Amino acid sequence: MALNFRSNTRFTVCLSLALLCAPLECVALAHPTPLHRRTHASVASKTAASHKAKAVPSKAVASRTAAKTPVSGFRTATRSSGRASVAASRARTANASARTTPATRRRSIRGPRAISEARTIQALRRRHHGPVERFYASSFTDSLTLGDSASGEDPVVRAAAVQALGNMNGTALAIDPSNGRILAMVNQKLALSSGAEPCSTIKLAVTLAALDEGLIKRDTPVNLGGHYTLTLTPALAHSINPYFETLGRMMGFERVKHYANQFGLGELAGYNIPGEQLGVYPDAELPAAQGGVGRMCSFGEGISMTPLQLGALVSAIANGGTLYYLQHPQSPEEIANFVPMVKRTLDIAPLIPEMRDGLEGTVDYGTGRALRASFREFPVLGKTGTCSNNGTRFGWFASYADTPTGRIVTVVFLEGGRPMFGPKAAEITGQLYRALWDSSYFDPQSPQLATSSHSAHSNP
Repeated sequence: MALNFRSNTRFTVCLSLALLCAPLECVALAHPTPLHRRTHASVASKTAASHKAKAVPSKAVASRTAAKTPVSGFRTATRSSGRASVAASRARTANASARTTPATRRRSIRGPRAISEARTIQALRRRHHGPVERFYASSFTDSLTLGDSASGEDPVVRAAAVQALGNMNGTALAIDPSNGRILAMVNQKLALSSGAEPCSTIKLAVTLAALDEGLIKRDTPVNLGGHYTLTLTPALAHSINPYFETLGRMMGFERVKHYANQFGLGELAGYNIPGEQLGVYPDAELPAAQGGVGRMCSFGEGISMTPLQLGALVSAIANGGTLYYLQHPQSPEEIANFVPMVKRTLDIAPLIPEMRDGLEGTVDYGTGRALRASFREFPVLGKTGTCSNNGTRFGWFASYADTPTGRIVTVVFLEGGRPMFGPKAAEITGQLYRALWDSSYFDPQSPQLATSSHSAHSNP
């Protein structure tokens, strides 16, 4: 049956409307507003359209009105409406951006690279889920401070660390990075033990090594295979294992070991600290079947690191490159006669700004963000670590903070069952900082600073 388009006015009008809507759909698809906002806008538009339809007396009247409207005039009106909608949406987006905090802006996805990296992180997390583990070790203790020698420690810092740990089976250290003095060491039996697998905290040493070798900078994309690439800042903040596995394979075991030894792994971190035991950095690479050097650089597998060794390394990062022997005064007299002892100077000052954003991102939006549940008063930079061995789970968090009176380094190490992991250690660190803040420890006029070597120290 043939259709007479000239006589069928209603059909002609509908066809014209359909053709004119096609460009508007393209505008919607190219719109910068996120998908969920476009969906809400579409629903709102359909609702408004239904209300308008109810207000029209009859379909015949609507058809006659549309038939009398010039098509060119309708196109002009529609395009103007579309441009107005886009402008309004952009204005709303600009207003929302103006209301965001600096931390929120650091977290936001901006630009094609950021979107690509966010998708990469999601894909790698899905790809690397391991089997569910069973843990048998206890996560709690009734003898946290049993046997501790605390007469030479800062009483305020020690009280804050004890309060933060509660009855969790772990240890907490606080160190003055400007001289290597241990301000507090809670649960000294665990802190001075032979150590444990460093988990993802080993990525600090790997990052410094790769930066020093010139393999990467902060914004260097690293090819992880499968069309995935990632840069340093999100890799550190989210602790992406394949990124550091790749760096480890690029450097090779001998170079990785060289840097690890320079940073203090495999040697005593303290000077004449009674009971301190030695961690182990192996002389041979892990077998390929166990992941080789890549596994050593992402999980720290095959390595044993003590909380003191990690604290000394983070102190060197915090002070710009001086690796001090850590000292634990045993009396007020030793505090009065305290003399810093330098183990070696590391040429890492130019490298630290390259990794700073990643360490700050760990706390702001990454694996250590649980710290911010308790504390937000000043910047804290850190690195988490989570792994397990023979039914025992380990949780690490090492950090340094830019306080009103200088920098302070903290290390929290937990071992036990499922509750013990890096984010929990970060949460406890936040509670430690909160207790110090509430006790006015960071007040420049605070009386405890007269007996503490914690002092203002400006570093890169």
